[in-house]
Amino acid sequence: MKHSKQMSESIRLGIVLAVAGGFMDAYSYMCRDGVFANAQTGNMLLLGIHLSQKEWGVAAHYFFPVMAFAIGIALAEVIRYKSNEEGLFHWRQFSVLVEAIVLMGVSFISQDMNTLANSLTSFACGIQVESFRKIHGNGIATTMCIGNLRSATQNLTDFLRTKKSSCLQKSLLYYGVILCFVVGAIIGNKLVNLMKERAILICSAILFVAFIMMFVDREKQEHEKI
Repeated sequence: MKHSKQMSESIRLGIVLAVAGGFMDAYSYMCRDGVFANAQTGNMLLLGIHLSQKEWGVAAHYFFPVMAFAIGIALAEVIRYKSNEEGLFHWRQFSVLVEAIVLMGVSFISQDMNTLANSLTSFACGIQVESFRKIHGNGIATTMCIGNLRSATQNLTDFLRTKKSSCLQKSLLYYGVILCFVVGAIIGNKLVNLMKERAILICSAILFVAFIMMFVDREKQEHEKI
């Protein structure tokens, strides 16, 4: 499998982002009243349940993160449209920087404002899910697993049927990203137990690492053009 030509599609960056994705979901669910940062299907399900029970306040607890997630996606698109590829930052770098800063702010929001904290966390997740959609040219999400699980299993069955090594490599890539997501959730849960709402600072630091990694990848990419 050849190395990706896009600095935003490298395996090492995908690993870091998947860990951050799992961390955010664990944080919002375990520390912020059982709301998912990434898994908006779960939030919509719980929204529908509470609407059916006429629990308007509880329903709003799930509604606002869903809307914030959508706004995060829209903002990522605006950043992409407005970006200058020759500028200091690649537009995806700027997206990661915004995401890291937002999560840093979440760490200072108290437990009695969890809806705001969850909405901002989901907003950051929306930015990430829109900005990073491929690893090594393969459509892979770093903030959720259902699509990755489908693709991993499909490629595995294709390998068993055709014996093509490329199918096995893709399958392992997808399963690997899922594993990194789970590892991020484990780390997130452990740190929530130790640091409470401040735990998301570690996730912010992980995203700053991703931001720096993209500088390194960009320098390599420019050097290869010379």
